[in-house]
Amino acid sequence: MKFDAIVVGSGMSGAIAAKELCERGLKVLVLERGKNIDPSEDFTDMVMPWDYKNNNMVPEDEIARDYAVQSQCYAFNETTKHFWVKDSEHPYSTPEDKPFTWIRGYHVGGRSIMWGRQTYRMSEMDFEANAKDGYGCDWPIRYNDLAPWYDHIEKFIGVAGSNEGLPQLPDGQFLPPWEMNDAEKLFKARVEQKFAGRKVIIGRNANLSVAQPHHIELGRGDCQNRSICERGCSFGAMHSSLSSSLPAARRTGNLTLITDAIVHSVIQDPKTGKATGVRVIDQNTKVGKTYEAKIIFLNASTIGTAQILLGSANEQNPRGLANGSDQVGRNLMDHTYGLATVGVLPDGPNTFARGRRPTGLYIPRYRNVTEEADGYVRGYGFQGGLSRSGGRPSATSSGIGAELKEKARKFGPWTVFISGFGEMLPNPENRVTLHPTRKDKWGFAIPHIECAIGPNERKMAQHILADGRAMVEAAGATVVHQATEPGTPGLGIHEMGTARMGHDPKTSVLNRFNQAHEVPNLFCTDGAAMSSSGCQNPSLTYMALSARAANHAVELLKEAKL
Repeated sequence: MKFDAIVVGSGMSGAIAAKELCERGLKVLVLERGKNIDPSEDFTDMVMPWDYKNNNMVPEDEIARDYAVQSQCYAFNETTKHFWVKDSEHPYSTPEDKPFTWIRGYHVGGRSIMWGRQTYRMSEMDFEANAKDGYGCDWPIRYNDLAPWYDHIEKFIGVAGSNEGLPQLPDGQFLPPWEMNDAEKLFKARVEQKFAGRKVIIGRNANLSVAQPHHIELGRGDCQNRSICERGCSFGAMHSSLSSSLPAARRTGNLTLITDAIVHSVIQDPKTGKATGVRVIDQNTKVGKTYEAKIIFLNASTIGTAQILLGSANEQNPRGLANGSDQVGRNLMDHTYGLATVGVLPDGPNTFARGRRPTGLYIPRYRNVTEEADGYVRGYGFQGGLSRSGGRPSATSSGIGAELKEKARKFGPWTVFISGFGEMLPNPENRVTLHPTRKDKWGFAIPHIECAIGPNERKMAQHILADGRAMVEAAGATVVHQATEPGTPGLGIHEMGTARMGHDPKTSVLNRFNQAHEVPNLFCTDGAAMSSSGCQNPSLTYMALSARAANHAVELLKEAKL
């Protein structure tokens, strides 16, 4: 069967691309390399604590055998391990001195089921940065090109947040924001009083603070403040491909979804230069198959998309499809991660917060905005929050009745936690290639990932730690722990940049509509398309680019230009 469009990948960007194409009348095939997910069976958000296996911990021998990489993610545990790949079955390689932590989930919805839901727009200064300071290639779009698509996505997925009027963090179409607890309000007041150019705001996140009509018709309810979102949300309160995008696509009657279908290459017509379809192998039977379509969207994730393009080499394109520029696989970026500062606040308010709010605090970028940097370009933001210990007697607590209740009313001090996310510069030597000899169990060359932070990121990391300490201490807290180095690249789980957008086909892979310069009916709208990383969580930008590109692709089809 021939389709109007094929979308490779059902994660954050792929499901949005499918929804937009379906809603515009195209017959769309979504190919997912992983298994199907049935929320009624696979979501574990209704498992009670007393029903946890192994106290929700994965045995050490199982981690060592199957999850050495995935277990480094904060959201990995016994109730979520089925959402993460087994590293033993999906190998990749790195140089010994350049480790990369590739966090993955191969199933319908991909990492959209387990994401942190922090949802921020990139700003005009982000889209201008490459051109102004000379790192990377100039973005072929600016903020105004993407702003209406940011609006479009925010209205669809539901983003709770506050409008702040900050040029470096544009406001959006928000649901009511979550409320800070009393200690966070105190932290905000003290930090903003000491540092006039910094703002402490509530995190903007893709959880429904209130249900809206266009969400209810998809079966979504409002957030229950449980903060166990990575297990899958049975209420549909958090945006994911399973709660929002794919149900919307199915409502059109135009969606076909096939699982366990590993796309390993794109087929190109040597006469027209256009892509005609994709080659697939069933992950269980290893039987090959070909699907055809008028347009192809690659949304296999940043590294996966590079792997497919490189694996699609042919006689006319020996370095890989759409790779005349030799930029496919290059410029791999992630945000510097793990730069945390922890403090104890002795004079915090004698109150506590009810429930478990699904977001924390956010401190938007201020370096090279309201404050100068110290020998580096770009900037960083902080995420974190304040919480209070105590108030919950353990099984070994002494006392009964009134005595035990009194102990339950006693809380410990407030703890401050803030962690910086810094921008990583494009660097062509940070790249994904195909291993020359090693293959996976399906016979495909495994990705070889070579990525390391550079001098700009190292200078920035030291400033992040200094600023983190200064803000925690300005709030009246005593620092009790601080990181010393950034985490391994990949741990930010924001990999991007391996098929970047740009003006010039000689230095970029995609044009301003995410269309391959060399293959006009091939589009890529996942993280691979990013020309720079900003310091904001990037998923909203992926989704906005996906919607914009899908709209453009349909217009080209209508005009018979594809």
